[in-house]
Amino acid sequence: MDSTTQTKPPMLKLDNLKRHFDVSTSLISRILSGTGPQTLKAVDGVSLNIPSGETFSIVGESGCGKSTIAKLIVGLYKPTDGQIYLEGEEISHLNTRKDLSKVHRRVQMIFQDPYSSLNPRWRVKDIIAEPIHAHNLLSDQSDIEARVQELLTQVGLSSTDGDKFPHEFSGGQRQRISIARTLASDPSFIVCDEPTSALDVSVQAQILNLMKDLQRKLGLTYLFISHDLSVVYHISDHVGVMYLGKMVEVRTKKALFADPKHPYTRMLLDTIPDLDMSGRERHPPKGEVPSPINPPSGCTYHPRCPFANERCKAEIPQLLPTQDGQVACHGIEERRIPRYTASS
Repeated sequence: MDSTTQTKPPMLKLDNLKRHFDVSTSLISRILSGTGPQTLKAVDGVSLNIPSGETFSIVGESGCGKSTIAKLIVGLYKPTDGQIYLEGEEISHLNTRKDLSKVHRRVQMIFQDPYSSLNPRWRVKDIIAEPIHAHNLLSDQSDIEARVQELLTQVGLSSTDGDKFPHEFSGGQRQRISIARTLASDPSFIVCDEPTSALDVSVQAQILNLMKDLQRKLGLTYLFISHDLSVVYHISDHVGVMYLGKMVEVRTKKALFADPKHPYTRMLLDTIPDLDMSGRERHPPKGEVPSPINPPSGCTYHPRCPFANERCKAEIPQLLPTQDGQVACHGIEERRIPRYTASS
C-alpha cells in the first residue's frame, strides 16, 4: 500500500526488503558437476506500509515467502538487503542486546502451533510471566501474579488456570495462553504466523474474534500470515498477495475480494468453495509453483497465467498504483485482462 492510499501513520514499514539463502551444494560437488552457487530468494524486494491499529494480511501458496517476512520482522532472520522501520525507527540492523530488547518488547509473535510453542514443563503462570521477567516490567511478585491473572481473564480463561500445565488445555485454550504471553510485554505490533491453522474450524472463529476484540481495546497492529482466504477476509483491513518472494497485489480487503486484479489473486479466490452456487466460472490452478532457486524469467507467474504474452515472459512487472492499492501485472497495465465478475 502506497502513501496515496494510507489514511493512518504507518506502524511498520518494509523498504525493498530481501532475504536470500545460500543453498549451494559443497564446493567439491559443484566442481564435479560443473554448477555454480545457488541462491534461494525467499523475499525479493518487498515494500509496504502497515497503518497503526489495523490488520495487514499476507497470503500466498506455501513457499512464497510469507513466514520469512514474519521472521525478518521479529528478528529471527537478518535481511540480505532493505530496511524495516517500526514507528519510524530502523530496527533491522540493531545489534546490541539493549536495543534488541526494546524492539522485542514492542514486537511480539503468535506462532502457528499452540502444541509446540508452550513449554510443557512450565505452569501456565510461569509461561505468561516470562516476558515480564525478561523485560523487567514488574519486580514485585504479587504484582506479577496479579498481571498474569489479568492477562488470563483478558483472553477468556480463568484467573486460576495459571496453576495448570499446557497439556491440561485444548488447542484453542493453548492458543489463548500463547496470546496472553504475547500481551505480557505490552507490545504495539504483533506478527501472527497462521495462528489458527492448527485449530478446528469452530475454534478458529473464537480465536479470530478474540484477536479483533483485543485489537480494538488495546490499539494493536497485526501482520497476519495465512493461506486461508476465509480467515483473511474475516480479520483483515488490507491484504498483500505474495508469489515467489514478491508482492503482486496490495489492496484493501473489500476491493481485493470484490475485484481482484492480478491473475494469481483470481486463481487463489477461485479455490474458495462457491457456497452461494452463483455459477461463476472457475479456473483451477494451472501447473506447479516454480522453484524459487531458478524462477521463470520476466513475470514469475507467466507459466501459469492464461493471459501471459511475450512481454510477461521477458520483463519483470513493477507494483503500480491503482485506485485502492497496487498491482504488478503487465496485463492489467495494458488493460487486456477482462474484469473479474461473478458471472465471468
